[in-house]
Amino acid sequence: MKRILLAALFSVVSVASSAQVSLLNVSYDVSRDFYKDYNPLFAAAWKAKTGETLELKQSHAGSTKQVRAVADGLEADIVTMNQATDIQFLVDKGLVVTDWAKKFPSAASPYTSTMVFIVRKGNPKQIRNWPDLAKSGIGVILPHPKNTGNGRYSYLAAWGWAQSQPGATQESAKGFVAAMLRNAPLFASGGRDATTSFMQRRLGDVLVTFESEAELIAREFGRGEFEVVYPSQSILAEFPVALVEKTVDRRNTRKQAQAYLEYLWSPAGQEVAAQNYLRPRDAAVLKKYAAQFPAIKTFTVDEAFGGWSKAAATHFKDGGSFDQLYVNK
Repeated sequence: MKRILLAALFSVVSVASSAQVSLLNVSYDVSRDFYKDYNPLFAAAWKAKTGETLELKQSHAGSTKQVRAVADGLEADIVTMNQATDIQFLVDKGLVVTDWAKKFPSAASPYTSTMVFIVRKGNPKQIRNWPDLAKSGIGVILPHPKNTGNGRYSYLAAWGWAQSQPGATQESAKGFVAAMLRNAPLFASGGRDATTSFMQRRLGDVLVTFESEAELIAREFGRGEFEVVYPSQSILAEFPVALVEKTVDRRNTRKQAQAYLEYLWSPAGQEVAAQNYLRPRDAAVLKKYAAQFPAIKTFTVDEAFGGWSKAAATHFKDGGSFDQLYVNK
């Protein structure tokens, strides 16, 4: 009997010691290719450092939809989003610590991007800058501004440009954005859906999206099928990351999850960001890839709108500016 018990115990210990640790990264829609490249790189580095094999799982959809899924029980160890309001939503739910932005460098945003225009080959409608998106006969494709980070950045980029013009007022900015929204035949459910609508379904004349999405479109559809237009001014898009505290503590994955996020700032992680056309924070890596990141004047959400909390309350809460404009669209 003793031998049987010892054998059983040995069997349990053997299974436990060989069990694979897994992490779930819940992320936004257009980050798929970046993490497809990043995950095996980190897993190999972690294996070399610790001898432990990691199973890295991904979930992608619209940023706001994703954090709501986490709040409703999707057991993410990590969230990597495209707007601070989504991380704050999880703070309010008690799933992320209040000082999450201080846990990592650069306010917990390992890379950046900006909003650009994707137009048809030859730019037949001669779309050059934000005013062109409000002209009659221009079809504008963008994700839903109320429900997606990509859409919010597009909306705020347009509003920020409008309010920065000489003699501009909040009413003139509102009027410009209203005209642009009237040119949107639909609001896509996320960044990838917007790209599909523009490239495959051939809807619209211009797609407003992250600079990094242009490279993904080139890989999927070919470089000769579209052109990238940089407006005179756009918004700086930042992509915050955080640990989901309750999950990592319950699953005992804090050590692995912390390392996963820290590695985003490593030279290797920053290289992967640059290779996926995300602007790296590392100055040396950014310099190395400078040719693929044209200079563009940008403003931050803090500078133009007083921060994400204020921007969300003014523009995206129920009854806010987007709802007002959408009713009259």
